[in-house]
Amino acid sequence: MRALSRELQLLTWLRHTCGLYQFSLTVVSADASFRRYFRVHRPAQASWIVMDAPPEKEDCRPFVACTARLQAAGVHVPRIVAQDIAQGFLLLEDLGDRLYQHALTPANADALYGAACRTLIQMQAAGSTSGLAQYDAALLRQELQLFEDWFVRDYLRLTLTLAEQAMLRTCFASLIEQAVQQPQVLVHRDFHARNLLVCETDSPGVIDFQDAVRGPVTYDLVSLWRDSYIAWPLARVDVWLADYTKQAIARGILTAAQGAQMPCWFDWMGVQRQLKIAGIFARLHLRDGKSAYLADIPQTLAYIALAAGRQPGLQPLAAFIRRRCLPVVASENGS
Repeated sequence: MRALSRELQLLTWLRHTCGLYQFSLTVVSADASFRRYFRVHRPAQASWIVMDAPPEKEDCRPFVACTARLQAAGVHVPRIVAQDIAQGFLLLEDLGDRLYQHALTPANADALYGAACRTLIQMQAAGSTSGLAQYDAALLRQELQLFEDWFVRDYLRLTLTLAEQAMLRTCFASLIEQAVQQPQVLVHRDFHARNLLVCETDSPGVIDFQDAVRGPVTYDLVSLWRDSYIAWPLARVDVWLADYTKQAIARGILTAAQGAQMPCWFDWMGVQRQLKIAGIFARLHLRDGKSAYLADIPQTLAYIALAAGRQPGLQPLAAFIRRRCLPVVASENGS
């Protein structure tokens, strides 16, 4: 009944406030939060997207504020056509449905990721990050705890030895130290293939940016190239990272000395994100009944072994995952 009344509330808003009478709705996505998205089809007119964000669960104001911030930076984000913050509805420009996730091929990856990097540079070089929450040590630690609490304890049901607990504490402290020493810029937080759209003009379109913060310069690069949904050879990612670094130095985002640190920062930042993502995927399964993300856990954990092959300080963590976590993951997946 609650879902039905929410849908009637949305239809009433579209008709009476937005002045739409001849239209139909199709589901675009229900993301990892409580938001839902529908495509609004109109006869002989361009479609729109409507965001349904129940106000008791989600706050539309960060999305509205980040839209204005990114538009000012020249980033291609959906224009807001109408909004009702109190009810949790936004009517948005439709940027299409050609996600990077489905468009990327080995042949076009250089061009598509090149465009994504140029957009990221625009975001990072835009200037002031005032008003954004800080991706600080406390938030980084809170995210890392998702791995231990939701993934290791609740999903895998493992009891850690004292030595394993101490290893995780040491590793978490090193991951945080590596993150906070990086240049701090605007961070999208989910700058990956499911949130980038191939557009006819001004590509890519960028969506799902409402959680933007001020944080480490490598974070969005990790989201882009160590994506849980699509993997690329290590050597190719190294080339893309080197190209981004040259552009970032030219734009004043990095100094030459900071540029030399980028491969190391990228590896360590990647592990922080992969640990967090494993915890979030486990929480989505256990708390929210969204189990499809479990299939992406093996790829997520594989990136940690990849990074540990280049960063000796990560090897104890990789050994723990290989010895204690992966056998249970394989068992849960029926492998």
